[in-house]
Amino acid sequence: MGSDVLARLRLVASALEEKKAYHLLALDVSERTSIAEAFVICSAGSQRQAQAIADEVDRALAAHGVRALAVEGYGQAGWILLDYGDFIVHIFLEERREFYALERLWGDAPEVTAAMRASGP
Repeated sequence: MGSDVLARLRLVASALEEKKAYHLLALDVSERTSIAEAFVICSAGSQRQAQAIADEVDRALAAHGVRALAVEGYGQAGWILLDYGDFIVHIFLEERREFYALERLWGDAPEVTAAMRASGP
């Protein structure tokens, strides 16, 4: 995963923490799929919080000239998907996260959560 992607993931981590997303997990899927370099997965306690998290991620990245290519599930908010090309942000209500179990599906991918949360280049 490139340093430019990691820098954008740090913006995402900051936005997620700002809106109190929990159970944050970032996976480097670059060797396992061609659709993205990383998946960011987090949980929200309510539909309203999930939407607020999505809005904050979008705002933080837009401030740096990065726009989502696609947004899915915003109205339902059980699972909001924000596709930024190089990475995809998945915001789940806990019961949906357990049902879809992306962590198990992509469990062999290296975890990069600590690198995403770290500050610096």
